[in-house]
Amino acid sequence: MNNLLILGAGGMGHMIQETALQIGYESVAFLDDAKKGKDIIGKCCDYENFLQSYDTAVAAFGDNNMRLCWTERLMEAGYQVPAIVHPSAVVSPSAVIGRGSFVMHRAVVNTNTVIEHGVLVSSGAVIDHDSYIASGVNIGLGSIVKANCTIATGVRVEAGDVIFSTRRKIDGVDNRNLEDAIYAFGFGPKCSYVKPFGAGHINETYAVYMPGEEGDELAYVLQRVNSNVFKDPAGVMENIFGVTEYLRGVIRAEGGDPDRETLSYIKTKDGCNYFEDAEGEPWRCYNFIADSMCYQLVEDPEQFYQSGNSFGHFLKQLGNYPASRLIETIPDFHNTVKRYHAFEVARKRDLKNRAAFCKEEIAFVQKREKDCAVLVRQQEDGTLPLRVTHNDTKLNNILFDSETKKGLCIIDLDTIMPGLAANDFGDSIRFGAATAEEDEKDLSKMHFDIGLYELFARGYLEETKDVLTEAEIQSLPWGARVITLECGIRFLTDYLQGDTYFKTDYPEHNLVRARTQFKLVEEMEQQFEKMQEIVIQYGGCK
Repeated sequence: MNNLLILGAGGMGHMIQETALQIGYESVAFLDDAKKGKDIIGKCCDYENFLQSYDTAVAAFGDNNMRLCWTERLMEAGYQVPAIVHPSAVVSPSAVIGRGSFVMHRAVVNTNTVIEHGVLVSSGAVIDHDSYIASGVNIGLGSIVKANCTIATGVRVEAGDVIFSTRRKIDGVDNRNLEDAIYAFGFGPKCSYVKPFGAGHINETYAVYMPGEEGDELAYVLQRVNSNVFKDPAGVMENIFGVTEYLRGVIRAEGGDPDRETLSYIKTKDGCNYFEDAEGEPWRCYNFIADSMCYQLVEDPEQFYQSGNSFGHFLKQLGNYPASRLIETIPDFHNTVKRYHAFEVARKRDLKNRAAFCKEEIAFVQKREKDCAVLVRQQEDGTLPLRVTHNDTKLNNILFDSETKKGLCIIDLDTIMPGLAANDFGDSIRFGAATAEEDEKDLSKMHFDIGLYELFARGYLEETKDVLTEAEIQSLPWGARVITLECGIRFLTDYLQGDTYFKTDYPEHNLVRARTQFKLVEEMEQQFEKMQEIVIQYGGCK
């Protein structure tokens, strides 16, 4: 049977009649309470009596409530209630058009849009992608519903109106800046929930969960970058995008998986490297790498060997990336001489009257002023070349494969800059070859583990011994000493200045951190000859 029964013989009913005949219906009849004519065969209340003659019916009323009410009555009565789409309309194959809805002349319904039953999309209207139009809505002539909109049941969008994207409540979003960032990167319409993520000292980090095949899945990592620390966010992100996009090509050439072996940063919907919120703070986003894990401390010596291998491989992969292309986003980041001078300024100013509580630590630093210059002088005289360096090579900045337990991906690339191999090597040692966390209050638990140092050096030099010069290899033990000293100086300086850089949980937190670093420096000094012998052995030096 190819006959259509239309409830409502007004102007809208006759537009539906014309469309129905164009798309293949052979005959059309009306039910109407007020009008008369040869093709009007009864009143609307007679609809159940025509089921045998017309098994297909629609309700064509301009009033939203009437159209929706009668559409649902027809469905309940057992009629087939089709959607009627004019041949000139453009409807995406992925769009869903509900029963008894009408898409009129030259209307456009874009990708992944859902239109429920009893909806009228008038001539010339445009509904952009990923929108949701509830039942009984009227989208007026020439109106525009922008992407990711939700139109509630029974709403009338007037002719020519523009409806902007609708924001929805997302669990875990408790401030407007976070919400704006989620929408800036395009996650708002589908995001399931958001929660704090990671244990970094500097940036605010959030896990973004999206619907997956087996429930909600952690899909993205969203970070608000600390602009007090990174004063050139554009430069930071330019470095990151440049290096990670370069690494993808290197990893492919090695036969690896670039989606797992380097971070994939995401641009905003506007095509920018980062989003700036209402307070001027930058946000950036990258894909979460599933089936991976990171360690805050060495739990198994093999992990530290893998750490050395991973950071060594990272330096090797970037061996042909010109360091001159990188922006020095934190000038003199590892200029330990200038770090010492900043410490002396903080000591003399003593803004928070704290110097009296750390006299021993101050004396420790002053006794080692000359050590601060060892690597800086070799860089300045050309003995040590600048390379592309990570500059924050802690164990917890490596993702390990959850199954193989091998190093998978280097993360936290904020400090990618030109630097010395010794700096990266040293930062790994001062963090990973320690037997306690860097804020351990009980110094009897904090020691420098020469065995872990050897494991890291072996893994690192297996990857880099053919890349590094002999002078660079011999500088590595000094890297461990100087960077550990430098980190302690930075903690102590921040303590004297009132904790303006590192996040702290209590007033003495930075002082406690400084003390752990100085304990490591002392023990490195005691074992320095052995440290030198190890790098010569694994680096193949004469």
